[in-house]
Amino acid sequence: MRRPLLVANWKMHKDRGEARVYADALRDALTDPELGAGEIVIAPPFTALETLAAALVGSPIALGAQDVSPEAEGAHTGEVSAPMLADLGCKYCIVGHSERRGQHGETSAQVSAKAGALLKAGLRPILCVGETQAQRAAGKTAEIVAEQLQVSLPRIDPPAAGNLVVAYEPIWAIGTGVTATPEQAQEVHALLRKHLRTVFGAEAEKVRLQYGGSVGPGNIQALMSQPDIDGALIGNASLTPETFGQIIANSYLENTSP
Repeated sequence: MRRPLLVANWKMHKDRGEARVYADALRDALTDPELGAGEIVIAPPFTALETLAAALVGSPIALGAQDVSPEAEGAHTGEVSAPMLADLGCKYCIVGHSERRGQHGETSAQVSAKAGALLKAGLRPILCVGETQAQRAAGKTAEIVAEQLQVSLPRIDPPAAGNLVVAYEPIWAIGTGVTATPEQAQEVHALLRKHLRTVFGAEAEKVRLQYGGSVGPGNIQALMSQPDIDGALIGNASLTPETFGQIIANSYLENTSP
């Protein structure tokens, strides 16, 4: 069974004080025992990681990071390594987000190296893939996401596949208010699952697939009712604890996929 996963990606928002207030408010909101069926993660900026790590002790919320260096240590000014993230208490880390690919020229080969470094350090990578509006309009969605996934996957043995999370984030839906329909999202998720089976065989069923792109309280349950959507990577709607808490409450966290 795949355990559902909801991840709040704060991007470049919130200082340490704001992070602490948010964590306290979200902890107070998560009182429903049924929420234990799923996982909840907050991925703040690097500057708030230590503050959140302390604020989340004893809660059901895990800590994630937004990026990582592929190197374990060395002369890499401005970089943060996977062992450093593990030392701070991180359990997850986002790699290959469309903003990293688009704004920083990050390649799928670099994403693969980062994912491999995370796994080596005992963290779980959330590996992002997705197409632009122009690519979708040209009918290239399947081609683009399959190529991104193929090159971005770290080189691991099939039994380790369950430590991977893959997030489909259609770039045309990120922060635009436009969301892929549950059927559109499921179609791409099914393609991703099919490709994962060619790489990992039966172990591909253990890889959790997330949807990311204008997720909110009103569409989360319909999205997660799809057979290959195991959670969501949430941006803007996760910036207030009230809205993120409502997404959690409205989600299908009690319904795990086979």
